[in-house]
Amino acid sequence: MKNNGMLVILSGPAGSGKDTVIAELFKSNFDITKSVSMTTRAPRDGETDGIDYIFVSEEVFLKSVKNEELLEFARYGINYYGTPKAPVDKWLSEGETVILKIDVEGADNIRKMYPDTVSIFIMPPSMQILEKRLRNRGSEDEEDVLRRLKIAVREIERCKDEYDYVVINDDLQDAVDDIKTIINAERHKVSRSSIFLSEVFKNV
Repeated sequence: MKNNGMLVILSGPAGSGKDTVIAELFKSNFDITKSVSMTTRAPRDGETDGIDYIFVSEEVFLKSVKNEELLEFARYGINYYGTPKAPVDKWLSEGETVILKIDVEGADNIRKMYPDTVSIFIMPPSMQILEKRLRNRGSEDEEDVLRRLKIAVREIERCKDEYDYVVINDDLQDAVDDIKTIINAERHKVSRSSIFLSEVFKNV
């Protein structure tokens, strides 16, 4: 029998390796469910609709906002990003561990709705390495790289007060193992085991 469902926020600056970390978690068959974000931006090479993101038009996105179908949303440049609410609530009711990849602002909104959310901040080893990673992606122009670096500084400053855990993504496997350890520890908290404990005490 599963414990209560658990929501895990995974945040970090652009270029910190959030997508790579999540991909490695799934490749290792770790028992988590990924919430797929909705966005109005165009797919990058290798991205698949419904797996990496739900790619929609601005009209469809704004309709979802109007109908209150998103847990949170934000606009970056000309593009919108948001988290669909219905699948997250369904998975949590089924006792799943759901991981959300969202930014610092979105994380703040999620915590207000789900106070027992576990939040993990993925930190780059240094700002120099972060800048190198952003430039190596080749998907942003110079103005965009500089803008993302400024945002990164603000996000890192906030993480120490707003997040439960910080994981430095220097070695990918070490970072993945650290996240697994955090999630497993949180799963075994008594506060998350009420369903299991209730079933046990029925037979006492």
